[in-house]
Amino acid sequence: MLMLGTVPAFPQGVTPATAPSPVPPVIDEKTPPPFDEYMLGPDSLPHPSVPVGKVFRFELTDSKVYPGTSRIITVYVPASYKGDKPACVYVGLDGLGFEAPAAFDNLIAQGTMPVTIGIGVSPGTVKSANAEENPRFDRSLEFDSLNGRLGRFLLAEVLPEVEMHRTPDGLPILLSKDANDRAIGGTSTGGIGAFTVAWEHPDAFRRVFSAIGTYVGMRGGEQYYVTVRKTEPKPLRVFMEDGVHDEWLGGPEMGDWWMSNQTMERALEFGGYEVRHVWGAGTHNGSHAAALFPDAMKWLWKDWPIPIRARESNNPVLRAILNPDSSWELAATDCAPRSRLAANAKGEVLYADGGVNSIAHVVSEGDTTRCQQNNEGASLAFGPDETLYRALSRGGVAITQADGNERTNSQVVNLHLRGLTVRSNGDIYATAEGSGGQSELWLIRSTGEPLLLAANLKGASGVALSPDGLWLFVAQAQSRSGMSYRVRSDGTVDDGEPFYHFVVPDWVDSSGAADVAMDRDGRSYAATSAGVQVFDRNGRVTAILPLPGNEAATGVSFGGREFDTLYVAAGDKIYRRKLHVRGAPAWAAPIVLPHADAG
Repeated sequence: MLMLGTVPAFPQGVTPATAPSPVPPVIDEKTPPPFDEYMLGPDSLPHPSVPVGKVFRFELTDSKVYPGTSRIITVYVPASYKGDKPACVYVGLDGLGFEAPAAFDNLIAQGTMPVTIGIGVSPGTVKSANAEENPRFDRSLEFDSLNGRLGRFLLAEVLPEVEMHRTPDGLPILLSKDANDRAIGGTSTGGIGAFTVAWEHPDAFRRVFSAIGTYVGMRGGEQYYVTVRKTEPKPLRVFMEDGVHDEWLGGPEMGDWWMSNQTMERALEFGGYEVRHVWGAGTHNGSHAAALFPDAMKWLWKDWPIPIRARESNNPVLRAILNPDSSWELAATDCAPRSRLAANAKGEVLYADGGVNSIAHVVSEGDTTRCQQNNEGASLAFGPDETLYRALSRGGVAITQADGNERTNSQVVNLHLRGLTVRSNGDIYATAEGSGGQSELWLIRSTGEPLLLAANLKGASGVALSPDGLWLFVAQAQSRSGMSYRVRSDGTVDDGEPFYHFVVPDWVDSSGAADVAMDRDGRSYAATSAGVQVFDRNGRVTAILPLPGNEAATGVSFGGREFDTLYVAAGDKIYRRKLHVRGAPAWAAPIVLPHADAG
């Protein structure tokens, strides 16, 4: 028989720290094993000498996150819980499963995991108008979707509701709010759901047990392999399980479970994550996962309470651009929503807020500014001679010279500009609202003469010129693509293509792209719904920099004395972080870019 978890609960003369890891079984890749071939080990079975925790259940209804659903919540409270301080948390999707109460009793008694309250969450069900027939099952919606909704449900509704109850012994239930004290797990759709909760809320969950995970094409799960490789690593520890013969017979058209789990594990390894896997010979059931569950918990909780930290990715672009000694920090708060940013020749970063206010003069100051919020932030850009160009809400553009004198361009007062950038010769490229819900790209000569370059764009917003002055990037907020145009010698453009392919997160229908900046190597940095997306010169996303709380980015600019600090507007905040690369303002003289190929 194939055995896992067979180390005695209290091996004589062996401490948990020195106990050997179980030897993985030999995998038979031709013959699926019987369902019960994986046997539970002693750590999953009750022992007379081990204090037994208590379990209670209640029904949860009236959800605001998942309206109309009802579900059962199962709560395990260990015998050692005293109700005097917060306990660690394990959330199990589809219930606790895996003989978790007995395993927790043993592991807590051994000291191989902390005092932990287990919370099993069944998927929601909605009754039909005829309550006895054909309910709606929300399991796939809740667990397979790649967004933060399930995490919000757990954090805003399930955990607070559990704390409203008392233990069977009458003790108050106190749950730790520290992400390092929280784990989550599940099988199949619950396995990918557990990973998604931690992926979207690393500030709330950092330990993941994913068994026979459904990383296939149900609701976009197959996208994770690439997203994990491109995204800046998050502070997560992941244990994965699957078997050679894993295939859900209810949906083989969705993908290959066995191959998808291996691909996901490889993506996590590439992404720099602390990940461990155990591959078996099983089919699509939880028998193997139940057998190794105690060993998975020991690994996930090893060295607790030392915090789990994000590690360095193997992504070469992330390695090239990120400064390991710098992370996101607040540069400004209480700012206008959807602020746009611009930097002058000194690297001072400014935003428009019913006027123009400096938010940071140099990155080394490290101060946090409080914005003086008025109206929604407008677009602005600097020219080569310290002239500031600012889109006006009433239409047109205001031009403020270095001496403070301001004028408006009378030839463009009817243009409602959304984004703009200024060339080294003073010409302006601008996006504007057109008729019929479409948008347009304009060239406004330094003389003030406007020239329509392109129409029928999809929410055209930010616009950026490549550092060599040869190509124009136009972001489209209402599309999955950004446009690339060739810049001709007279400043006009041609050969436009939907060249830049955005990563669009599950919770929006389009990129939400709002602004674009360039570095001196020709990479593009776009402010999007998924944070900052970094493009190579062939229009492909090579790196994703999420913002704190997964906020959508609305403005982006390089700044600081050396133009090596990235500033990003999001909500009512502006963040900054120092990078290994330097920005290339459009108003600077064109430079020759490093050699590139077709890739």
